[in-house]
Amino acid sequence: MSFTRQLSEMSASELNDAIDDTNFPQAHILSRGRNNSVCSTSSTSGTSSLADRPQPQTEQSTAIAGTPVEEEAPASALVPVAGNQRPRLILKTNGSSPDSDGTQPKTPMTPRTSTTPGSHEKCTFHHDLELDHKPPTREALLPDMARSYRLLLGGLGENPDRQGLIKTPERAAKAMLYFTKGYDQSLEDVLNGAVFDEDHDEMVVVKDIEMFSMCEHHLVPFYGKVSIGYLPCNKILGLSKLARIVEIFARRLQVQERLTKQIAVAVTQAVQPAGVAVVVEGVHMCMVMRGVQKINSKTVTSTMLGVFRDDPKTREEFLNLVNSK
Repeated sequence: MSFTRQLSEMSASELNDAIDDTNFPQAHILSRGRNNSVCSTSSTSGTSSLADRPQPQTEQSTAIAGTPVEEEAPASALVPVAGNQRPRLILKTNGSSPDSDGTQPKTPMTPRTSTTPGSHEKCTFHHDLELDHKPPTREALLPDMARSYRLLLGGLGENPDRQGLIKTPERAAKAMLYFTKGYDQSLEDVLNGAVFDEDHDEMVVVKDIEMFSMCEHHLVPFYGKVSIGYLPCNKILGLSKLARIVEIFARRLQVQERLTKQIAVAVTQAVQPAGVAVVVEGVHMCMVMRGVQKINSKTVTSTMLGVFRDDPKTREEFLNLVNSK
């Protein structure tokens, strides 16, 4: 299972459990000063300067970058590596592999495109493992989806054959596929190699990224803006890729709490920074158009990882930059 697929199948609470703050250099051990970078490693010993930190003895883990981890390895740690490489980032999996038991709650998944490599034992739309098949393209789903929308119109008491509604089922099906196109996007494809070596350890912030998503509880939109900050560890990410990471997870059936966490973890996987901060401000139509109908209400969620969680001054600097006009 790819890391992006794994994130999409985790609830907000599972993402909270999966993230281990010891993945990041701690603010009380290393400062962000120019003479003592949070990303520094020891060139004489060939290991990370954080290698002597006590390692918690917890459950089995999976390397966030896909690197195999021995069973005896601690569940969350900065793993020392030879040379000038940075410590590997480890993600806990609560004692089990996401591929092993199938008990974790899953976000409804659309089928992969016909070019997706790999087997389809867990393919949502295929259950006969003896069939030599390829998953359908998203466009192949349009006829069935259009028929479903036609039934919905009839259930509302409308006449699907009247002039204004004849093509509505097909248009609605195409729109829904676009609203959920994030299911067919992977982090690797979106990054497209736009991770660059750069000797920079100061904060990078991209704010007010427009976000549109679909509430998984009512299938109505919520929208707003996302601000992302990270502290690089000798690697930076192309600025537009932060916006594209938002698109991957926003263009799915979502709740804002999980969306915020998924964006932060994806940035962590992309460049393994000293810390990541994400703030999402959203307006939910399920709260505006129905229910309590509070049209001026906004929902704000945040995720602070690494130095942003441990160092109040770093967190304050990020929030000041986000809130400045």
